[in-house]
Order: sequence, then C-alpha cells, then structure tokens
Amino acid sequence: MAFKVLSPREREIATLVVTGASNKMIARELAISEKTVKNTLTNVFVKTNTSCRTELAARLVRAGLAPA
Repeated sequence: MAFKVLSPREREIATLVVTGASNKMIARELAISEKTVKNTLTNVFVKTNTSCRTELAARLVRAGLAPA
C-alpha cells in the first residue's frame, strides 16, 4: 500500500474517509473547500491505486492503517 507516499494532508483526508465522512464534512473539519477535498482525494486514489472511497477505506483498514 502506498499510504507512506501520501502527504500529511492526504493521509488526514484518507483517514477521515474511513470514518464515513462526506466531502462536505471533511471540508468543514479541516477548514478547507470541498473542491480541495475532491482534488486531494483524486491524488490519493492515484497514489494508492484505488478507484473509490470504499476501496480506499477497505485497503486502509486491511493494512491496519485506520480503525475498522
């Protein structure tokens, strides 16, 4: 898993995805725009070779990098 190649912000957003947070919720939590969340998630999907939030969350949980 390429979790280590993610920037600190990308890791933060990826971890929030595991909790089921929407883009809007993540944006509010981190005081950034929804567009920034979407752009960052696109980068995360590329770097982790995933195609959706569910796949990303499953990989993070399986790798022990996020709570189930």
